[in-house]
Amino acid sequence: MPLTPLDIEKKEFRRTFRGYSEEEVDEFLDLIIQDYEALYRENLDLKDKNQNLREQLEQYQRLEETLKNTLLLAQQTAEEAKNNAQREVEIILKEAREKAAGIIAEAEEQLQATLQQFQQRKQELRVFQSKIKTLLEAQMELLLELEKELKDEG
Repeated sequence: MPLTPLDIEKKEFRRTFRGYSEEEVDEFLDLIIQDYEALYRENLDLKDKNQNLREQLEQYQRLEETLKNTLLLAQQTAEEAKNNAQREVEIILKEAREKAAGIIAEAEEQLQATLQQFQQRKQELRVFQSKIKTLLEAQMELLLELEKELKDEG
């Protein structure tokens, strides 16, 4: 069990003939109590801060994992959308080749609309990826700062 300032204050010494000056010992113990109490409280504060920083770090690690999962899902969704759009284009082209000249013109209009939608989705994906990347970089900077603070305090 660690020594507390109260333990020092309550400590009593046996009195002997020709022992140390009781007044000097009491004064010195009072100084020790003051210094030890300050150190004891500072240690408790540092332990609390350390615990808070650990909890924050865990929270940011969970957030980082969530962001990674979100980014992965976004990439998978984008790939699926790209594949779906490509399949649509192929189907439209196949049907257009099989139909008469008038139907070919209509199929080309549908193809252009699909390509435009595909390009729009691709552009939206780029914007979304950029936002996620910026957010991840900001979180990483914050984590690095927290890690540095932990090292500096440790």
